[in-house]
Amino acid sequence: MNREKRSAIFARLQAANPTPTTELEYASPFQLLIAVLLSAQATDVGVNKATRRLFPVAPTPEAMLALGEEGLMEHIKTIGLYKTKAKNAIATCRILLERHGGQVPEDRAALEALPGVGRKTANVVLNTAFGQPTIAVDTHIFRVANRTGLAPGKDVREVEDKLIKFTPPEYRQNAHHWLILHGRYVCKARKPECGRCPLFDLCEWKAKTP
Repeated sequence: MNREKRSAIFARLQAANPTPTTELEYASPFQLLIAVLLSAQATDVGVNKATRRLFPVAPTPEAMLALGEEGLMEHIKTIGLYKTKAKNAIATCRILLERHGGQVPEDRAALEALPGVGRKTANVVLNTAFGQPTIAVDTHIFRVANRTGLAPGKDVREVEDKLIKFTPPEYRQNAHHWLILHGRYVCKARKPECGRCPLFDLCEWKAKTP
């Protein structure tokens, strides 16, 4: 895929959704961090249902730490892997308070040092909370990048590196959100809705159907 076609893809995504953002609900960088940590192998809808109960009583690292693992588990037990996630979240709160003054660090290495926080989670926080032009590659973005030919790769890191390299600078800040929403609602895994895809003529997927 050439530069002009990639630019056209992002131009159309921007035209359809000029100000994309995450579907996770949050009111601070800390709440976003916890929401993303909880979202692993879970839907944003499911996470939002839990955090609507959780964040009013534990909006800060201090308040969440005071809940303890058992207390936190009560609020998030509807989410998959909730025991492990509760353990990681409480440990994260403790580190934020002990090492970062209760603030979420704007540094990748510091974020990835937090329990349960990997590269994808760090990228989401850096992009959405702090406005850094990172691209977090989840299953939706991995699929869209490979299926369309936008940034094909064998693993998520290869796709991320190619997206960073090939995405025009003016689109890099919002690329993550455009691609994840496109994969979630149009370029679906089992039944992609090619007939209503705004990228149909630009997409290089050989199996696409009108």
